[in-house]
Amino acid sequence: MTKVRFFDKRVFDNFLKIISIISVALSLIVLFVDIPKECKTTYGWIFIASLVVIYVVIWIWSNNLNKIDINVEGSEVTIKVGDIFLESGLKAIAFNEYFDTLVDNKVISKNSLNGVFIDSHLDEPISKLDNYIDNYSFDESELIGSNKNRVLGKKVRYQVGSVCVYKNFLLTAFTKFDDNNKASLTMPEYLEFLINFWDKVNNVYAQQNVSTPIFGSGITRIKGHKTISDEDLLKIMLWTFRISEMRFKHPAKLKIIIHKDKIGKINLLDIKSARNGI
Repeated sequence: MTKVRFFDKRVFDNFLKIISIISVALSLIVLFVDIPKECKTTYGWIFIASLVVIYVVIWIWSNNLNKIDINVEGSEVTIKVGDIFLESGLKAIAFNEYFDTLVDNKVISKNSLNGVFIDSHLDEPISKLDNYIDNYSFDESELIGSNKNRVLGKKVRYQVGSVCVYKNFLLTAFTKFDDNNKASLTMPEYLEFLINFWDKVNNVYAQQNVSTPIFGSGITRIKGHKTISDEDLLKIMLWTFRISEMRFKHPAKLKIIIHKDKIGKINLLDIKSARNGI
């Protein structure tokens, strides 16, 4: 899939930067080396062919870019392809508003990041995690109430964006659940989640790196925005991060981790070229 057009201005700008360096180097060489007259035409064609190859290489690189570093209002942000569980520092895992832990493909999908975390990255029984969450010191504003009519899963509801620090993980209430345990989220709720999330992270990150997925890029869909792309979600994350009070102090940074199957639909060159990534 081609994400960057062949004659994209940004590709051409990068090409010009490289050519300027080559031109300076060749100018210095010509000062000390005489080129035989009969070879000038051949060398000229070789030079032109080399320029074409360089341009094509830059274009291919732009389409296959899988890591960028940007600065958002003084905070260093890395966006890259990877496995969030292999990252250092704190790792954000999106739960639903009940902090459910039942991985049964009804309440929590086995294929979701939430499900993979519970099934493959817990080093203790799920009951201990449940007990930890139940006794965690949430702010009063984070406790919404209880849903006693709920059949599967927990009863206590939390405000979206609430964060529970569990070892080196940030468990956060992301999706809202309807009576049939289907994840749902409106765009205002998505924005509310992100603003609350950045605010909570600001209080608990303790100058550690924080890694997050692109929230909403999995099985959760935004109501009324069924066609919203992962790139759009990433840009919204960066925008809310910029307008929040969250700032990472050096050497801590924010890392947004993209699943390898998603990078084909995200133009990182576009994000890197924009101010503050948006």
